[in-house]
Amino acid sequence: GWCPLSSAGARKTQLLVEPPWTPAVLWDQVTLTCQGSGTPGNTTWYKDGHWWQEGPDSFVVTEIGTYYCHRPRTKFSPSVCVSDDWVVLQVPAQALLEGDTVTLRCRG
Repeated sequence: GWCPLSSAGARKTQLLVEPPWTPAVLWDQVTLTCQGSGTPGNTTWYKDGHWWQEGPDSFVVTEIGTYYCHRPRTKFSPSVCVSDDWVVLQVPAQALLEGDTVTLRCRG
């Protein structure tokens, strides 16, 4: 499926992706972890722009979609898109700056 780009910027809440590649693909058994200030375990998860579940700080993704998280008194995390594409060109799931050396992965 098609995944929109998320906006960048400094935020207190981060959404970690394991394995740490983007775009994330369902067949990689992706684990998402909400990390930052706020009470651990008091995480609200959103999928495709709507409330999805309350609960743990991390989980293994079982459905394609765009996910983000929130904790009380913090900003929303950036979003992470998980697709089911057969072939993907991936980059490291980290902030990149102009001039950085980047390793790309083409996988299928």
